[in-house]
Amino acid sequence: MIDSHCHLTDPRLLEPLDAVLARARAAGVERMVTIGTDIGDATTAIALCEANPNIRCAVGIHPNYCHESEIGDVAVVRDFAVHPTVVALGEMGLDYHHKFAPVYRQRRFFEAQLNLASETGRNVIIHCREAIDDALAMMRGFERTAVFHCFTGTAEEANRILAAGFWISYTGAITFKRNDALRECVRLTPRDRLMVETDAPYLSPEPFRAQKINEPALVVHTAAVVANAWNVPLGEVDRVTTENAERFFGWPAG
Repeated sequence: MIDSHCHLTDPRLLEPLDAVLARARAAGVERMVTIGTDIGDATTAIALCEANPNIRCAVGIHPNYCHESEIGDVAVVRDFAVHPTVVALGEMGLDYHHKFAPVYRQRRFFEAQLNLASETGRNVIIHCREAIDDALAMMRGFERTAVFHCFTGTAEEANRILAAGFWISYTGAITFKRNDALRECVRLTPRDRLMVETDAPYLSPEPFRAQKINEPALVVHTAAVVANAWNVPLGEVDRVTTENAERFFGWPAG
């Protein structure tokens, strides 16, 4: 299984990394994609990948950190994009929930990175929170593949993302007892455009919500809920989501 989105550079995971990776292997999570959210984080992510062949990374400037970045940093992301361990750009997008950065600044960085993705032929990881209208409007005509990660929206929003040709990735949020509506989104998502992730160290799934630090080993619990929604064995979800992640990131096994 592949954890398609985690933050192994977070000190809560990076400091005990050997143990984190050992637990992932024991759970059958053989590969993971760690996400760089700004230039410094991306630098650390690439170094982490260079030391661990079962880890790849995405690089970008997160909307919640673009107020701490300069628009010239997008050129640095372009330089990172050619590194052999970089398999996507992002996460990038819009966050109207926290609004750590002004909306105009978020839009400027998002547009610049979408253009970079088109220029470099890279797929992108989208962070979108309470901003679906603007995100999809800005992505109209975008010709690369994009995944809306950590999706927690409505069925109507999921259908709009899918109608635009994009993918959806689900976290431990689908395991929460009151999230029947989100599990319905899992059922309506085409099997060839769905991935599973932890977004670790955030969003620990049931039955580990009391565990404040999520980690890649626990993505199997998200996959188990997908299996229930699809009415298939867990091994089938493992196969399908692994193949999807390999295709999206261009990271075949071997």
